[in-house]
Amino acid sequence: MVSSTPGFAQGCVAPAVPFLPADPADIRTYADILRADFETYFADANAYFRCLEQERSRAFVDAQEVTEAYARMLELLGE
Repeated sequence: MVSSTPGFAQGCVAPAVPFLPADPADIRTYADILRADFETYFADANAYFRCLEQERSRAFVDAQEVTEAYARMLELLGE
């Protein structure tokens, strides 16, 4: 049986890059908020990479199944 899963990574959403002010005074003023934004980004990026890896694994299985189905079709057609 060939999977009918869409051909894109549903649910894998890349995290937004955190904003870093250009002014060093602003960085010092908002250091706690900026630190939290960066830490959130790193956690979200790791989740995103895990999601992509799961999608890659799923797509690899689909490709194997499609290859096997194609081989069966060619065999049936005598090719």
